[in-house]
Amino acid sequence: MKVLRTVEILAWTAGVAMLVTYGASRSCFAYGSERGIASFDAVQRVDMSTWSRERIAQYRAALQTAGTPQAVLRIPSVNLVVPVFEGTSEENLNRGAARIEGTAHIGDSGNIGIAAHRDGFFRVLKDIRVGSVLQLDRYDGTDTYRIVATKVVEPSDVSVLAATSKNAITLVTCYPFYFVGSAPQRFIVRAEKTPADRTPAGDRSRVASGEALTSDGGDTATTVRQDRD
Repeated sequence: MKVLRTVEILAWTAGVAMLVTYGASRSCFAYGSERGIASFDAVQRVDMSTWSRERIAQYRAALQTAGTPQAVLRIPSVNLVVPVFEGTSEENLNRGAARIEGTAHIGDSGNIGIAAHRDGFFRVLKDIRVGSVLQLDRYDGTDTYRIVATKVVEPSDVSVLAATSKNAITLVTCYPFYFVGSAPQRFIVRAEKTPADRTPAGDRSRVASGEALTSDGGDTATTVRQDRD
């Protein structure tokens, strides 16, 4: 009996130790992810070579504003790395991208709408391809998506931000990318989440041009701010 009792105690001790180790590793990962996201502005060298001078000035001024991003959005094929803040205030859009109010929250299921300026971080979307990989770094992990569609819509077309059964990200910016004054249309990029056990497909289509681009079937409602440049 003593031997069995000893074995039982050892088994319980090993189990508790494994749980503690797992919990500690998860905490360290989350802490590391949080620090990495929070310190984006300090460590990330932002490529502003295609930005307008006004946008560069506004971005640099906005860096003095306190606030922690909710995530970091990455599209390696166009060298896009941008912090994502909560809410589409002008302040947030001057320093990165922003989750559009009324769409799914980062980390939740559904359609996450993310907006940014066409003469700043999102100008590189002019070169995006269907099939490209999109990643969203959150505090507790990274979600991988594949771009499935791009199209140009009118500012009044809010269907692109409607709730979806699939986990998706919808990027919104003004269009055309190079336009003097307030741009008249919106450029939309739709990405759908890739299952964890599936390798994302690579680029497989032409560069988005601005004509009638690939459509996602219009299964997508909330509000796209109509004065977004």
